Amino acid sequence: MDFKTTVFFFLSAILIFAGLRVITARNPVHAVLHLILAFFTAAGLWLLLQAEFLAMVLVMVYIGAVMVLFLFVVMMLDINLDQLRQGFWKYLPLGAVIGFLIAIEMGMVLGSRYFQVLDSEVPGVAANASNTRELGALLSTDYVYPFELAAVVLLVAIVAAVALTFRGPKKTRYTDPAAQIRVKAADRVRVVKMPVETQD
Repeated sequence: MDFKTTVFFFLSAILIFAGLRVITARNPVHAVLHLILAFFTAAGLWLLLQAEFLAMVLVMVYIGAVMVLFLFVVMMLDINLDQLRQGFWKYLPLGAVIGFLIAIEMGMVLGSRYFQVLDSEVPGVAANASNTRELGALLSTDYVYPFELAAVVLLVAIVAAVALTFRGPKKTRYTDPAAQIRVKAADRVRVVKMPVETQD
């Protein structure tokens, strides 16, 4: 088994493990850490296929948005932040292991040129070709219906998330400028006649 196959199986095993831990971890912090590892590993697999654009988009968009995902998890589940801060050192070993695996993956993928991993097995492209242009052409021609279907699924997910977190209209006081303009002084001020009181 050559080095390229070894890297592929190594990254695939980590990706499967991280994906399973995302849905089985009871702690949301552990789930988010494994999700970061899964995205980073998938980006490494894209780099093995010489799809640099997809790998960079996966790292920049998804890994960058994981912190926002973590924020929403904390807000929706009403997690006690003070308790999380107190247990910071409890998450350090898992974070260190995940960081170590990410560092190994970076070294294996970035050092692949010295082991002839990116060889001629991947179809070559012209010198002036662009992965982004080819990807856009495929999405707007051959895969336009799956692309639109994915957009509809994401829209449904957004609407469902809003519907799940909606707690009903807030009963707050508000002012109606039109009603304020139509009001008359007689409606607001009432003159009351009181008898004069004298002291004996």
